[in-house]
Amino acid sequence: MSDTRRRVKVYTLNEERQWEDRGTGHVCCSEPDSLTVTGEADGSLLLESKINPDTAYQKQQDTLIVWSEAENYDLALSFQEKAGCDEIWEKICQVQGKDPSVEITQDPGDESEEERLEDMLESGHPLELPPCEPGCLEELEELVMSVLPSPVRREKLALALLSSGYIRKLLQLFRASEEEGDRRGLQQLHQIVRGLLLLNKATLLEVMFSDDCIMDVVGCLEYEPALLQPKSHRQFLTETARFREVIPIRDSELRQKIHQTYRVQYIQDIILPTHSVLEDNFLSTLSSFIFFNKVEIVSMLQEDEKFLTEVFAQLTDEATEDSKRRELVNFFKEFCAFSQTLQPQNRDAFFKTLANLGILPALEIVMGMEDEQVKSAAMDIFSYLVEFSPSVVREFIMQEPQQADDDVLLINVVIKQMICDSDPELGGAVQLMGLLRTLMDPENMLAPASKAEKSEFLSFFYKYCMHVLTAPLLANTGEEDPDLMEGAAKPNPVCPDNFQTAQLLALILELLTFCVEHHTYHIKSYIMTRDLLRRVLTLMNSRHSFLALCALRFMRRIIGLKDEYYNRYIVKGNLFEPVINALLDNGTRYNLVVSEDIRSLIAHIVDNFSTALESIEYVQTFKGLKGRYEQEKQRQSRGFSRYRRDGRSFQEDEDTWLNEDEEDEGVTDKSKSDYGTFMESEKGTCALIILFVLCAPQTGLVDYPDDEDEEESADEEQSPRKRPRLGS
Repeated sequence: MSDTRRRVKVYTLNEERQWEDRGTGHVCCSEPDSLTVTGEADGSLLLESKINPDTAYQKQQDTLIVWSEAENYDLALSFQEKAGCDEIWEKICQVQGKDPSVEITQDPGDESEEERLEDMLESGHPLELPPCEPGCLEELEELVMSVLPSPVRREKLALALLSSGYIRKLLQLFRASEEEGDRRGLQQLHQIVRGLLLLNKATLLEVMFSDDCIMDVVGCLEYEPALLQPKSHRQFLTETARFREVIPIRDSELRQKIHQTYRVQYIQDIILPTHSVLEDNFLSTLSSFIFFNKVEIVSMLQEDEKFLTEVFAQLTDEATEDSKRRELVNFFKEFCAFSQTLQPQNRDAFFKTLANLGILPALEIVMGMEDEQVKSAAMDIFSYLVEFSPSVVREFIMQEPQQADDDVLLINVVIKQMICDSDPELGGAVQLMGLLRTLMDPENMLAPASKAEKSEFLSFFYKYCMHVLTAPLLANTGEEDPDLMEGAAKPNPVCPDNFQTAQLLALILELLTFCVEHHTYHIKSYIMTRDLLRRVLTLMNSRHSFLALCALRFMRRIIGLKDEYYNRYIVKGNLFEPVINALLDNGTRYNLVVSEDIRSLIAHIVDNFSTALESIEYVQTFKGLKGRYEQEKQRQSRGFSRYRRDGRSFQEDEDTWLNEDEEDEGVTDKSKSDYGTFMESEKGTCALIILFVLCAPQTGLVDYPDDEDEEESADEEQSPRKRPRLGS
């Protein structure tokens, strides 16, 4: 019994004014003037605090004790039982020589000498309140505002209000004033009630936010003096935001706590001014009130397994009506959003409970429904789960039975939801793309025990899911018609001009580029077996610059790997041809060219495109490139036999060639000098289709000059087809 009574959670207030959970343990007075909390899990020391005679301790909501040990270091003990809180509170008051009936033991603020003297003179006299009558509201308003600067006087006013039941009398006066239409009185009541909130007293908040008072408090706050017409907060809370129990909540305390928390959150977020307008500490008790209410609600729901089990059962029951299922999904969405205010330990326990009860199989069912609201809410829940633990989600995905139709797999349902996003701006698709990226990221599979997870999941994804992801890309990058009559003009490959489709393809390309960087073998096999790069390069014909740039980045990432298998694939497929063609379409407009040496690709470019590129004279890049190529040919002819007898790997040869080439002081031709100078430059603009941009590890490359900066005649003569404007 004693262990339960003294069981507590230890909290500290961080710099963002949010409470952080430091652990659960048992509190005791190890010495007459010290508090000690020992962790229940491992017996570690969670807290050791000396009860300082000058420290202000505050008791809140019957089960909380809050105090500050230093500037910007606040502590709180949240007791499981009221009896334990009362026992420790008596110990604290005994050390400080205070009456345990008080809610705060000391003056928590810094006052001037004049204020302290005034407080000492008044300390023996209780504060007298004016009669609760319409004619005395102005006097009461002045009194409330006058005590705000002094913590002691705020405490005395709070005690006076509580001892006389004054708050309920004040709210009765509000109802009478509203019936009579006393606008002046209602505006004064607004100022008074707002001032009472700023007293920052938990005991007052408990009365003001009780069931019989809170709506009248909201009503008082509707009559802001600066407004010509009162707000309609009560109408919103009672009509628009009505609470609906998707499954009957049998615990009346839980139901009351949910109602109260929502309304208090509304007061804080909607009715009161923003925190930047007020002093930081004015509403700290209000924030603490909401925080600990939420902790209690989540804990109570987690402990009620019967309630959650019933919710899951109805959610997955085929007989459940669509409207009912929509309410159930929205309940879980709000429940998950609610949990985000919790600290990591509490949040982890919450999501583990949901996972054990079967949240993922339930989501798989509801995501396949036609109801857009249900699917949207389910995707939000899914995002919470992925953020909580990608491994848990991956494990479930791989354990799904292999259906004949891959589309029923959870991850494919997510991909289809991304592809079919009806939002013109694809806001949902962007969110889902981020979730897929998280699931596919090897960085969160780096633990030794996760090596098998990485291999198994990527194999699973590329076998059962990649074709679903790339379907829109392949559908919008069709090949040219092979049956065209000889001599007929060749049309451009199919290229989407629809803005929303272009956005979707850009998202898919961004994800594929991520795969190129992080998945090596799996994505390489997929690209080569499906000739994916050729299809992607057709998107450089798009009039949407962001899509053309995405295609370019995809190729750049591939070449940047310096993988000889990729290089041979590019050479064999002559995949620089669309890049070169697009470059020539750009005419003589200036381009910034940045490159790395990649020997096999340089040889391929010079052998096949040197004649076409000779027309590009406004930079020395191609002359330098050809010079490097000639140097390598001479080097090979001089040392071919030695080069082969050395027995080194191709990669070592490549590195040696690069290093020797950089250190060769005998090469002094102007083209190399110009090339090196140009490689160091970071100014200018760039046509997206410069092939060396693909090789660059750095960005800052792609843009066109403004039309007004170019001569129109040059554009007309040498750039017959306008290219899209790009930005890195």
